[in-house]
Amino acid sequence: MGYKVTPSLVFAVTVAAIGSFQFGYNTGVINAPEDIITDFVNSTLSQRLKEPPSKGLLTTLWSLSVAIFSVGGMIGSFSVGLFVNRFGRRNSMLMVNLVVVAGGCLMAFCKVAQSVEMLILGRLITGIFCGLCTGFVPMYIGEVSPTTLRGAFGTLNQLGIVIGILVAQIFGLPFILGSEELWPMLLGFTIIPAVIQSLALPLCPESPRFLLINRKEEERATKILQRLWGSQDVSPDIQEMKDESLRMSQEKKVTVLELFRSRSYRQPILISIMLQLSQQLSGINAVFYYSTGIFQDAGVQKPIYATIGAGVVNTIFTVVSVFLVERVGRRSLHLIGLGGMAVCSIVMTVSLLLKDDYSYMSYICIVAILVYVAFFEIGPGPIPWFIVAELFSQGPRPAAMAVAGCSNWTSNFLVGLLFPTAAASLKAYVFIIFAVFLIIFWLFTFFKVPETRGRTFEDITRGFEGRGQDTQRSQKSPAMELNSLQPGKQPAARV
Repeated sequence: MGYKVTPSLVFAVTVAAIGSFQFGYNTGVINAPEDIITDFVNSTLSQRLKEPPSKGLLTTLWSLSVAIFSVGGMIGSFSVGLFVNRFGRRNSMLMVNLVVVAGGCLMAFCKVAQSVEMLILGRLITGIFCGLCTGFVPMYIGEVSPTTLRGAFGTLNQLGIVIGILVAQIFGLPFILGSEELWPMLLGFTIIPAVIQSLALPLCPESPRFLLINRKEEERATKILQRLWGSQDVSPDIQEMKDESLRMSQEKKVTVLELFRSRSYRQPILISIMLQLSQQLSGINAVFYYSTGIFQDAGVQKPIYATIGAGVVNTIFTVVSVFLVERVGRRSLHLIGLGGMAVCSIVMTVSLLLKDDYSYMSYICIVAILVYVAFFEIGPGPIPWFIVAELFSQGPRPAAMAVAGCSNWTSNFLVGLLFPTAAASLKAYVFIIFAVFLIIFWLFTFFKVPETRGRTFEDITRGFEGRGQDTQRSQKSPAMELNSLQPGKQPAARV
C-alpha cells in the first residue's frame, strides 16, 4: 500500500529535525572562536588571580569547555528512556527546550559576568540537551514515517546535523559572529532554534505508535496516521501496532541490562553499538574538529574557507543519501561509505607524506578530504542514527536508543580528546588508524548487519527473536542465522 508525502508529515519531520540542527550547531560552534575564547579565559582569570594563569591551566580550561559538551551528551543520551515513555516523543522534545535555553543564556552572558564557570556549565547543559535530542529525534521521525519512506525521512536527521555544523562554521567567521565582541552571541544563538521549535511542536502530532501502544488511544492514533500518511485505510499498520502491543504486554519491561542479557536483543544491540562506533571511529569528527589545521598542513592559504567548503560537501551528499537510502538500502550504502572512506584515508596519508616533494599532492589531499566527507554522508553519517530505531520494537527501543547514543557520544569524546596527541605523535600516519577501523567496521557490516529497507518494525523484530530461539535450539552459525534478514530474503512489506 502506498502512502503520500503529506504537508503534515513533512512539517512534523522538519520541526523534529530542529533538534538535530541544534546538535550539529553546538558541535561545530566552539571551533572558530578558539583563540578569542582562550583570551577571554586568560583575562578573566588574570583579574581574579591578580596574575596571568599558567599555559597549562589555560589549555585545561579550553579542553574542558570543548569536552564537557560530550560529557553532557553521554548523560543526556542515557536519559532518553526516562522521558519518552512517560511524556511521549513530541512532549519530551518540547520540554527539554527549556534545558537548552538555560544553557544558551549561561553562554551568552558569561562574558558580561566575567565567568568562565558559566561558559563551562552552559556547554555541559547544552550537551545534555543535545544528547537527549540524538535519542528523541530519530525515534520520533521513525515512528511517524511510513515504512516505505522511513529511511529517506530518517536521513533528514543527519541533514539537520550537517546544516547545523555548516551554519556554525559560517556564523563563526570573524565578520559575522566570530568576533571578540560577538562570540557570546554565537554560542547563545542556540536559544533561537529552541524557541522556534517550541512554538511549532504543539502543531505536530504525538507519535501514533506511542499513543496506541503506550497509551492505548487507538482512535487518536488512527486519525493521526490518516492525516500524516494521506490515506483513510491504515488498518494494516494499526493491526501491526496492536500485535506489538500484545507482545509487549506479555513481556517484562526492557531495561538496558536486559538488552544484553536476552538472546533476542543481544544481536541487534551489538549491531547498534558497532554502527555508532563506525560513525565516530571513522575519523570524521577528527577531520571536522581539526580540519583547519589539516588544510593548513596541505598548503591551503585560507583554511577556514576550505573547512566551510567541506561543510557544503557534507550537506550536499546528505541530500543525495535521502534519495538513495530507499533505493539502494541501508546496508549497501553503509558498506559503500565505509569502503570509500578507507580508501580516502590511505590517500590522505600518502598525499600528506609526499606534499613537500610534490606540490600537486596538496591538491590530492584536499580532494581526498572532500571525497572522504562525501562517502561519510552517503552511509556512516545518517544510517547509524535511524537504523537503531528500526532494529527494535516499541518496548526496548528507548533503552536501545539510550545505549546507542551513549556509545556514539563516548567514542566522540575519546576521538576529540585523543586525536591531537595521536596526530602530534604519528603526523600523517594518524589516518592509517582510522583506515584500519574502517576496514574492521566494513567486515562487521558485511557479515553481521541485516538489510531493513521495506520491512515493518514487527518483521525486523521477529527475525531477531527467531534467531535467538534458533541459537538456543541448534547453535546455528552466524551466517545461517542472518539469512532471515538478508537482502533477497525479505518478506513483502505491508506498506
